[in-house]
Amino acid sequence: MSIHSKGRREAKKKLAERERNQTAANPAPKATVEPHAELRDQQRTLLAGIVRRDGEWVLGMDGKIAGETPSAARVLALIMQAAELHERSGKPVRLMYSDALKDAAHAEVAEQGIDFDTWKRNLAAELGIGAKDAAATH
Repeated sequence: MSIHSKGRREAKKKLAERERNQTAANPAPKATVEPHAELRDQQRTLLAGIVRRDGEWVLGMDGKIAGETPSAARVLALIMQAAELHERSGKPVRLMYSDALKDAAHAEVAEQGIDFDTWKRNLAAELGIGAKDAAATH
């Protein structure tokens, strides 16, 4: 052993402790996930939900991500359509969504010069869903 080995050991310990402290003080940024909508059945089972993650609206169904888009109007219309499909099949559901999601969706379609119900019917036609199916709103 050299006469400098104790000093090197101590320096390594201090460096390792400093790195641990810096990591603890500056954790890696986490992706923020904000819940905005949920569709539940009578037993309160979650059927679908919408979250906003890193600026994207994410639609989840059956525990899986069904899709993501920057369009609030699209995800809101899709979850409304899912609620209507459940209702028509005789399964009562409860759809709740945030004012932030609703306001973003309505502002998005207002930029196109139409109201949300018209935009929703247009989306239903684009997706091949009957116009009368998309006419009901929540």
